[in-house]
Order: sequence, then C-alpha cells, then structure tokens
Amino acid sequence: MNTVERFEKVMRFEPVDRLPMMEWAFYWNETTDRWYKEGLPRDVQPHRDICVYLGMDSYRQLWVSLRTENCPVPSHHGAALIHNTEDYEKFLPHLFPLKPYDVEMLKAWDAERKAGDTAIWLTFEGFFWFPRTLFGIEQHMYAFYDHAELMHRMNQDLLQWQLRMLDDICQYCQPQFMTFAEDMSYNHGPMLSNQAFDEFLAPYYRQIIPKIKKKGIRVFVDSDGDVSPLIPWLKEVGVEGILPLERMAGVDVAQLRKAHPEFLMIGAFDKTIMHLGQAAMRAEFERLLPVMKQGGFIPSVDHQTPPDVSLEAYRCYVSLLKEYTIKAG
Repeated sequence: MNTVERFEKVMRFEPVDRLPMMEWAFYWNETTDRWYKEGLPRDVQPHRDICVYLGMDSYRQLWVSLRTENCPVPSHHGAALIHNTEDYEKFLPHLFPLKPYDVEMLKAWDAERKAGDTAIWLTFEGFFWFPRTLFGIEQHMYAFYDHAELMHRMNQDLLQWQLRMLDDICQYCQPQFMTFAEDMSYNHGPMLSNQAFDEFLAPYYRQIIPKIKKKGIRVFVDSDGDVSPLIPWLKEVGVEGILPLERMAGVDVAQLRKAHPEFLMIGAFDKTIMHLGQAAMRAEFERLLPVMKQGGFIPSVDHQTPPDVSLEAYRCYVSLLKEYTIKAG
C-alpha cells in the first residue's frame, strides 16, 4: 500500500496496513539548528526532506500566497497594515496575484502523487485569518463592529480570488486535502462568537467548500487552541476535518470522536512531553491508539516540534510513530 492509498483509505475509515506517518507542521528554526549540531546532515533541508530522511511519508504543501513579492509587512507580529476602507483600496495592488505558484513544480508534484509516493496538501488563508493579517490582531476584533462592511468586502474579494486559484491549480495538480488557515481559537475556545462566525465567515465557506469537494479534495480547518466548541459551526458549513488538536489547550481526541464520529482529525500528539523520553512518548501514543484504530485520524505532533526535543528524542518519536501506526492498522 503506498502513501496516497493509505491517506485516502484512512480518510474513508477503511482498513490500512498502517496509518500515514506525517509531520504536518514546519519545524522551528531553533529546533533544526539544534539537530544540525547533533548530527543531522546539512544537506537535509527542512521541512519535507527531514521528514523523509527520518523515515516518515512524503507530502507536499502548497500554501497559496495572496500577497505579491513586494507586499509590505507589519512592523511586528500582529501589527496593523490597514485601518479603514481607504487603506484597503491602496493596499489592493499588493494582493491577489494572478499565479502565485510554479506550474512546472505543481506538475512534478502531481507526477509524484500519481506514482503513489506523495500526498498533496493545499492551503488557503481563511476568512478569519485574512482580515486579521491586514487589520492586525487587536484591531481585527474591533473591525467586526467598526468595519463590518469592509470585512465583508475583504472576504468577498478573497473568495473570488480563491475560486479562480482552485480551478487553476487543479489543472496541474490534484490535492488530497486542503486546509483553511484560521487560528481562530485559543486555550479557552473560539476568539469569536457563533453569531459573528455565521455572519462574517459562514457565507463564504458555504460558497467555496462545495466547489472544493467537487474537485475531490477533503476540507480541513487549521486552528490552534481549544477547537471543541468550534467543530459544530464548521460542520454546518461543510468542513470535514480539523488539525492540530492541541493537548495543552485541553483538546481530547477521544471526546471529539465520541461527539463527532465522522469528523476527520490530524495531530493531537502532545509536543510538550517529547523531551521527557521514550516512556512518556509511549504513554502518549497509548492515549491516542484507541482513536487511531477507528480510522479518520492521523496522529502527528500537535504543533511545531519545540527546540527542547533533541535529534535522538525525535528519532525515538518517529520509531514509536511507526510502531503505533502499524498497531492501529
């Protein structure tokens, strides 16, 4: 059974020889810097090369950037780039490029997919994420009230651009799944109300998700924090799965599976115990194993592997991942 077949079968809750072994999150620079000092060959580059070198399955992620190469950047993380409609209109020349990807690269990726070697993952910025990157974190929260009309305009612009990108990308490459990058939860739940979700996000999800599914692509949302209250909202607009299921935020995959038996999940392995050694990591896999056996779930680190994890510890994690993905199969 090859990489693509395993992914597809797990997503359909069908039997497999083992679960996919994937690392969805990019490694921290500090983590890979440590690993190079500890013996990881310098010619093994983040992210995919490291995964494959250490024995995991191959996948390719296309994050479709909606910014031009010369787009201004915020002065610091979370800072504002616009404040009102006039600012947005001035900023538009820096947004929504015609073809922000290499067509020949996509064709090469699709050849890997057709050979069964590589799963393809598409990422769009979501309807919560995109306005926040322009308004800035704090001002975005006020914008739901102070700039409601502009928020809708921004998301309508985003929607129309993504529909064009979807059709164009699928001419060259067939993704197995996609994520909307959103990060709209924190450790106490969603950062917006159900009412705000229904008004400002749901109308755009409802227009694009059926078209994504028609292309044969499974639809996930990527959100940190406690996503448990968010899942019913996502299901109503057609979202099929979620990642990364952060344990530190109180997410319990067994409870989620019980509440939402058909919902797909990726992640959930508690990154904060990886430096504690084999016994701690084995106990974490034992926690996840019952859900792993049920299908529709791919275990992976629940966010970027932190710098306190040595190369030796990560090799141990990969070895245990292989052992338990076979047990689950």
